[in-house]
Amino acid sequence: MRVVPALALVAASLCAKPAAAADGASLYKDNCAACHRPTGQGIPGAFPALAGSKFVQGDAKEPIGRVLHGRGGMPSFQDELTDLQIATILSYVRVSWGNKGKPINPTQVTALRGGGKRENAKAVLQAH
Repeated sequence: MRVVPALALVAASLCAKPAAAADGASLYKDNCAACHRPTGQGIPGAFPALAGSKFVQGDAKEPIGRVLHGRGGMPSFQDELTDLQIATILSYVRVSWGNKGKPINPTQVTALRGGGKRENAKAVLQAH
């Protein structure tokens, strides 16, 4: 009878990580995949690939800042997504499609939120 509780603990620990990955995948699909494609390959000349991107896998401050404040044709998501959602999406992107980046903690997003405002953000958000 002791085997059943032990198996339940093993099963629960194995399921915890895929659930978190599924949340990241779902958030990515809902907020990013239209431009960066479900495969992270982007659209050449329009939206950069995230798969294999040194920018995505490098210093966490860079992609966090880009998602929070936008740039070029990318809108700012600071008013649309929570720190936890941004961290979850970026953590998913940083470990998907062969990427080897480290996960991002929501406190890293919180620390960068509020600085660096976009010019003409309203016009970009209307296109989003």
